[in-house]
Amino acid sequence: MLKKLILIAAATLALAGCAGMSGGSASPNDAQAVAAAAEKLRVGMIDPTPDALNPLLADDLSYGHSGGKVDSKTTFVADLMSKASDFVSIAITDQTIKIVGNVAIVRHTLTADTLDAGKPGKVSIKILGVWQKQGSDWKLLARQAVRPPAP
Repeated sequence: MLKKLILIAAATLALAGCAGMSGGSASPNDAQAVAAAAEKLRVGMIDPTPDALNPLLADDLSYGHSGGKVDSKTTFVADLMSKASDFVSIAITDQTIKIVGNVAIVRHTLTADTLDAGKPGKVSIKILGVWQKQGSDWKLLARQAVRPPAP
C-alpha cells in the first residue's frame, strides 16, 4: 500500500511539474507571428527554395503525410525541391491557432492542386501543425495530415 501511495505521489508531482513548464510566455503578437510563419510555409511549398523553407522548419521536424509517409526536415525539403512533391496551388481554410507557452497548435484544411512527379492531382486534407518558438522565431516542429472522412 505504501509503495502505491509513493507511486501516486510521484506521478502527481511529475504531472504538476510538466504542467507548469511553459518554456516562456505568449505575447499578444505570437498568434499573428505564427499565422505569418504558416503563410510563408504555404508560399514556400508552392515555390520552394531552401532559403525560404529552412528558416521555418525545426531541425527535429517530424512531418506525417496523410498516406502514412513520415518526413524529416531534410527529406521534406528534398521532396519539394525535386518535385516529387509539387504543389501548383494551396488554399488554407478554417485555420485556428492556439498558443500554449512556447508552442502553437495550428489546425486548418489544405486544398491543393498538385503535380507530383509530373502527375496532376487534387488534395483536400486536414492539417495539425505544431509550431515551437525558438528564440524569436516560430518553427514548424511537427505536422500531421489526415484525410477527412468520406461524405
